[in-house]
Amino acid sequence: MKTVRTSGTSTTASPMTSSSDGAIDPKSKPSGTGCVECLASNGWWLHLRRCAECGHIGCCDTSPSQHATKHSEQSGHPVIASFEPGEQWFYDYRTGEFIEGSSLAAPHSHPLGQPVPGPADRVPPNWKNLLHG
Repeated sequence: MKTVRTSGTSTTASPMTSSSDGAIDPKSKPSGTGCVECLASNGWWLHLRRCAECGHIGCCDTSPSQHATKHSEQSGHPVIASFEPGEQWFYDYRTGEFIEGSSLAAPHSHPLGQPVPGPADRVPPNWKNLLHG
């Protein structure tokens, strides 16, 4: 079993497998420093995820809009990586498991000074009540 650190907590994942089917493109660069759809719609996010195939940055499943999962469903790109500082993991939606992955093109996270949740000027005072469990 491998312990994966996410958002300050440890998660024990199944033995990690690897994706060798093109779902991870080490050359793809991140689409930006925040969730593409949230930025376009005046939304906000808790944590960010990066599509390992095309670099699309979307918000996590705990965030109100869950754009990373929606991107995977619409694009058929099955693997995401964390886009949070200090987190290095890949997740395969097809298997529901953490997997081994090759290093992606930099940057590997949003800027350290970027607030979580963010963007700061869009996060409502009751943001904790709006998160998905």
